[in-house]
Amino acid sequence: MPAKDIYHNTVKNALIKDGWKIIHDPLRIRLARGKNLFVDLGAERLLAAERETEKIAVEVKSFTRPSDIKDLEDAVGQFVLYDHLLARYYPEYKLFLAVTESTCRTVFEEEAGQTLIEDGVIRLFSFDAEQEVIVKWIP
Repeated sequence: MPAKDIYHNTVKNALIKDGWKIIHDPLRIRLARGKNLFVDLGAERLLAAERETEKIAVEVKSFTRPSDIKDLEDAVGQFVLYDHLLARYYPEYKLFLAVTESTCRTVFEEEAGQTLIEDGVIRLFSFDAEQEVIVKWIP
C-alpha cells in the first residue's frame, strides 16, 4: 500500500460532508501480470433526480515541494495515467485531483494550470484544509 498524502483524511472528511459515501480507501486498479496501482479514494453519491449513483475517484496532492511546477508535472503525469486506466477498468468512475484552495490559486489559476483545465487534461476540486470542506469543483 502506498503512503497516504498529508491531506488524505481531510479530503475524505470533506467529501463525506459534501454528501459522498467513501466506498474505496484506496481504490485499487488491478493490472495484468499482477501489478496494482492505487487511487487515493473512490466515492459515490445518489443523484436524486435520476435515482442513479455518480462515482468519482480522487487523487489527493499536497504540492509541498519547493517547485510548484515540479509538483504539477508529477501530479499531471499520475492523473493522466490513472484517468486512462480507470476508463479501461472502471469506466463508471470520473477522476478528480484534490488540492488545497491555496494550491488552486497559486498553481491552477496561473497559465500552466489554467491551460490544463481549459484543455480538459485534468478535473479537480479545491478544499479548505482547516474547515475540511470542498470549496469548488472544476470539472
